[in-house]
Amino acid sequence: MKDFQGNMLCLDRADINTDEIIPARYLTEISKSALKPHLLEDLVLDGFHPKTDLKDVRVIVSRGNFGCGSSREHAPWALEVNGINVVIAPSFARIFRQNMFNCGMMAIELPEDQVQELFELGAGKKARLCIDVENKTLIATNDSGKELKIEFPISEFDKTLVKTGGWVEFADKNY
Repeated sequence: MKDFQGNMLCLDRADINTDEIIPARYLTEISKSALKPHLLEDLVLDGFHPKTDLKDVRVIVSRGNFGCGSSREHAPWALEVNGINVVIAPSFARIFRQNMFNCGMMAIELPEDQVQELFELGAGKKARLCIDVENKTLIATNDSGKELKIEFPISEFDKTLVKTGGWVEFADKNY
């Protein structure tokens, strides 16, 4: 099972698409590691600088419809190779969401008010998130000592994919 804790980055925009997560010009790369330096390099967001802001980030919190656009797996791969195994948003593009779970990663859907609470917790402060997959809870803390505990939904099958490391590992184990 992957690691589901670490520093949190809030990207305050809806509809971040797969071309912004990993630009299409890199889809000819033959390894996941070749995608690493290009994560979010085309994302235009005031105050966001991918070369510096992604350092030590393990969790992304964003607005709705995260991962819209094309259906390629390269977007979750680019996150994964950068150590980002969790994205939290009010909604996800259906195929992106499933690609995350197929890779043993987590796409956590929370109501907008809870996503807003995470944004407020992280505003101008260093924030960390720790996810307990088994108990379906996350705990977010910031350097001011504020803490948020939130329960999240996850289907039993998606939880199994996460715990086994993804679809390939699940299939190897069960078929």
